Amino acid sequence: MFKKRKRLWITIISIIAVVGVIFAGAGMYFYNVAIVPGQKSFLSKKQKLKKTDPLYKQTKWYQNIKKQKWVMKSADDNLELDANYIPDGNSKKTAILLHGYMNNKDNMGPYAAMFHQLGYNTLLPDARGHGQSQGHYIGYGWREKVDVRKWVKRVIKHNGKDSQIVIFGVSMGGATTMMTSGLHLPNQVKAFVEDCGYTSAKDEIEHEAQALYHMPAFPRFPLVETLSGITRLRAGYFLGDASSVKQLAKNKRPIMFIHGSKDTFVPTSMVYKNYQATKGPKELWIVKGAKHAKSFKTNPKKYQAKISNFLNKYV
Repeated sequence: MFKKRKRLWITIISIIAVVGVIFAGAGMYFYNVAIVPGQKSFLSKKQKLKKTDPLYKQTKWYQNIKKQKWVMKSADDNLELDANYIPDGNSKKTAILLHGYMNNKDNMGPYAAMFHQLGYNTLLPDARGHGQSQGHYIGYGWREKVDVRKWVKRVIKHNGKDSQIVIFGVSMGGATTMMTSGLHLPNQVKAFVEDCGYTSAKDEIEHEAQALYHMPAFPRFPLVETLSGITRLRAGYFLGDASSVKQLAKNKRPIMFIHGSKDTFVPTSMVYKNYQATKGPKELWIVKGAKHAKSFKTNPKKYQAKISNFLNKYV
């Protein structure tokens, strides 16, 4: 009897060990897919700019405009971060523009053109691990939010204490904007605009695991938990830490939420949870027919007008 129980326990422990090794290996694989910067097969490739592109003029403006190169150290990890700064005369208004997952500052060029037309200086940083900024992991907005606050202070030092600052972001940049909103920020930060940001890194990765790999609840849940643990060890945060919803609950400043009605990469349903979470003045615009990060391209004139009308109340 004792020998049978012993064999049973040995079998159970062996199975658990094998399953643990499998999940650890799978977790490391998905860490490289989701957290380590690099080319991602699930992202659409950048297309050549055509004159028929709705944002052709804005993109060409950004390509041709003279830019100042700004460099600073990250708020932690001593990483060198890179940004482009475009002044607009003697304006005291500045928009800090935050790009999406595995994009870079140049992807925010059309938005810089839009804010220039609205009378803003623009600062376009490369997030850590993206573009020309150093970094070996993607922070999904959680690690980057303190860098954004440091960029805010850099703008104030450059333009003076009477600066008025708007933080704007798309996709991961939108999530970074929301996460930054929950920090203690200088009074010069007047408002936020986020476009298609997720509720949390964990929610987004669980969604992608289902959408891209068609994973059922098991093994999706334990795999994401394993990935979260690995991310904590190697990048300094749990996936659940990177929560727009939790950070928005601390925010009392004005924020505008924009999301495409046909967004399947960051599901449109997420914006309602984000909208409900914030404590300050808020506005929500669902762009009919727009896919992920395509709201500006879907209706450029209305997009600019909506943002202008919102910001004019506070800046």
